[in-house]
Amino acid sequence: MTDMQDYNSRLSDPASRKFETFSYLPQLDDAAIRAQVEYIVAQGWNSAIEHTEPENATSSFWYMWKLPMFGETDVDTVLTEVDACRSTNPGNHVRLIGYDNFAQSQGTAMVIYRAPSTR
Repeated sequence: MTDMQDYNSRLSDPASRKFETFSYLPQLDDAAIRAQVEYIVAQGWNSAIEHTEPENATSSFWYMWKLPMFGETDVDTVLTEVDACRSTNPGNHVRLIGYDNFAQSQGTAMVIYRAPSTR
C-alpha cells in the first residue's frame, strides 16, 4: 500500500489553498488551458469566466466576467476574454467554467490562473 500524501492547505495561508479540478497539479500552461477550452467547446458547453480575490476564493460566489459565452465555438474568442479578465484583475484568481445545457449544471470548473502570492 502506498503512503498517503498530505497537502499543506491552510486557511491562514491563501497561497496554499486548493480549488477544484486541477489544484493539486502544477499551474496550467497556455497549451493546457487551450486544450481545456477546446474540450468545453467540443462538448457543446457554454464557457464562462469568473474571478475573485485570493482571500475570498473559498467563497461560493465569485465575480462573473461579463456574461457566459452562450453558443461561442471559437476557442480564440474564449481565450481572448480569459486574457482580458486576467489583465483587468491581475491580483485575482481566474476560473473557467463550462455550463452543460442538457444537465443544466456545470460540466467543469477549474482555476486556470492563480494570483501571485503576497506572502
